[in-house]
Amino acid sequence: MKGRRMGEAVSALKLSNVEFRRNRRVILTDVNLDLKQGEKWVLFGPNGIGKSSLVAMMATRGFPSVGTVDILGNRLGKVNVFSYRNRIGLSSAELSRSFPNDEDPLDVILTALTATTGRWREQFTQADYDKARGFMAMFGIEYLEGKQMFKLSEGERTRVLICRALMGDPDLLILDEPTTGLDLGGRELALRALSDIGRHDTDRTVLLVTHRLEEIPQGFDHVAIMGRMAGNETDAHADNVAGADPQPGTIIYTGDLEHGFTAERLSHIFGLPLKVTHDQGRWSAYAVEN
Repeated sequence: MKGRRMGEAVSALKLSNVEFRRNRRVILTDVNLDLKQGEKWVLFGPNGIGKSSLVAMMATRGFPSVGTVDILGNRLGKVNVFSYRNRIGLSSAELSRSFPNDEDPLDVILTALTATTGRWREQFTQADYDKARGFMAMFGIEYLEGKQMFKLSEGERTRVLICRALMGDPDLLILDEPTTGLDLGGRELALRALSDIGRHDTDRTVLLVTHRLEEIPQGFDHVAIMGRMAGNETDAHADNVAGADPQPGTIIYTGDLEHGFTAERLSHIFGLPLKVTHDQGRWSAYAVEN
């Protein structure tokens, strides 16, 4: 890139002073985040904090009310999103609802190559089919070929969407709650595959979104933690008293996981005393008595 100093890391995804409003309510404010090419990030925070709104912007499916979002060198709103959307792999519950009910899971995965949701007259090669079936085997869902999306369990749909996100060999991979609906065996199978991506996929930028420490794969070494903007309330979880809207969500920490996932920080975010553990590369947290 012209003007960049030799050795300077390239931003794959950058949010600057982002604010998002819905129905005159401020959902997110003062969000700043910079993911460099090849980095593996976790976006962590409680439910209702605005993670899904951020994901929509990062995946070119939503726009900020204020601020800028730069994705793979393209400023959101300034460049036709369809010219680079195929370079973004996305797995999310919202995307899952975009497919026809009777769509074959294999076609859901294949159409990642055309960045479409619903197969029409696209033609794919035998190599494309082999690649899609390979991902299905990796995540233990090869038996779903020929079935219909609306008949799948939540965990099966989740794994189909992960395969789709990987299918297009994207430069930016966004996995929004990628273990939702999975039983213990399915979760561990998915985490093993995602850990391999985190440790060995050096060029691809990956963002994994979750609210559960237990579902963070190994190999992810950066975290952005979301919380509420400070208000006048004395308790972080008293801001909805008397029907008042909660304070907007924002990013309160970026850095390594060890310094991010402290008991003090997570206890404040979730509003109860927590003990945080990190053992054999896996994180967990549980409530303790005061």
